[in-house]
Amino acid sequence: MFQATRRRLALWYTLVTAVLLLLFASGVYFYVRQTLVERIDDTLKHVVEVVNRSLVVQGLDQAEYGLNVSASFRDNDASVDDDHIDLEWFSAEGRLLWSTMGNNSPLSLASQSKTETVSFSGDRQLRQVTKRIQEGGMVLGYLRVSHPWFEVTKPIQQLAWDLSLGLTILVSSAAAIGWFLSGLAMEPIAESYQSLKQFTADASHELRNPIAVIQTNVQQALEYPEADPQQQRQQLQVIERLTQRLGNLVNDLLFLARSDSGTLGRTWQTIPLDALLIEVIEEQRLTAEQRGIFLSLRIESRGEELEEDFTVQGDWDQLARLFTNLITNAFDHSRPREQTEPSVALTLEHCTADHGALRPRQSGLQVTVADNGVGIDPEQIPHLFDRFFRADPSRSPNQGVGLGLAIVAAIVQHHQGKISVTSSPQGSQFRVQLPSAAPLG
Repeated sequence: MFQATRRRLALWYTLVTAVLLLLFASGVYFYVRQTLVERIDDTLKHVVEVVNRSLVVQGLDQAEYGLNVSASFRDNDASVDDDHIDLEWFSAEGRLLWSTMGNNSPLSLASQSKTETVSFSGDRQLRQVTKRIQEGGMVLGYLRVSHPWFEVTKPIQQLAWDLSLGLTILVSSAAAIGWFLSGLAMEPIAESYQSLKQFTADASHELRNPIAVIQTNVQQALEYPEADPQQQRQQLQVIERLTQRLGNLVNDLLFLARSDSGTLGRTWQTIPLDALLIEVIEEQRLTAEQRGIFLSLRIESRGEELEEDFTVQGDWDQLARLFTNLITNAFDHSRPREQTEPSVALTLEHCTADHGALRPRQSGLQVTVADNGVGIDPEQIPHLFDRFFRADPSRSPNQGVGLGLAIVAAIVQHHQGKISVTSSPQGSQFRVQLPSAAPLG
């Protein structure tokens, strides 16, 4: 499918380029041709004017009058021969009297209704100008000046050959470049398609298992209606847990879909980030105690802080979900410790404007969520925020479906922030930077 699309893109690119180049080459061809023709016509007209001034007329006051041909063309024969220009003199009746050409075409008096005409003559392909010469209202004869047409056709043919060769080379190059560029254009589409296929497969897998278990429990309950009530209660509890799990998965998928489409709600307000973190920790404290994890929060101040120094612009529910997911992820990778040393530690502090989300005269706030687990493999860090990605289960057997960190990344991006991860065998640290609502002091 992608190869066919790539071929179509390359073909369209080549066709459009070929049409544009053909139009350009045609314009150049006709412009040069017209320029050469105009130059020859100007040369012929100039020769006509020069020869006309050198004509010697005699006997106008006598019965016999006319042009002294030998005197008139005595000095023009050699000069016009150097320029490949031929001269012809015809009488008033159209009879040839003098010529520099060996093979002459007859003069049609019927075509001399105008003072000047431009035409081709014979097999020699001549560009000609004919002028009627008059003196005192009397027609003395006709002067015809000819120029070889090959001085136009020869350079024009060479130009046409050069343009054809250049056009062939350029179109071939455009085809190769089009194939290359279409491949580059198809790469992100292919990657998106592959990601969509993987996402669909992972989502189907996560949905299929709970649905299969629910269906098995329902079928068993229907098949044995007289079963022990305690057993039926356990089956219903299993169905309830799985239904809740499916509901959470669907909500997560819906959240990510809205984030991708840009329809995520933007009901922002000024939020005290320290109060929000305290609330999140209070909600997670019972879970931490049940798992034997010491959860702590440290707020680092710069001195005498004002109340709004730890405020951000954002959505309370989304930010609470962001840090809840990070804390839950830290729980899954932490090891129980003594109460004197935190297993999961949160730190809230000011940070410098080291990313594009921060505007001039605006500070930033950084929240670090650190755990004391065994760390993350370096090759897995770039994929942590991919949907349905889960690290080595042997290191963290309590992992979810792999959407928590993807939601974290979407919320951070929605709030124009930045998230980064560092890891070592002693644990991992997730750092979230958000623009502060308070300007720099």
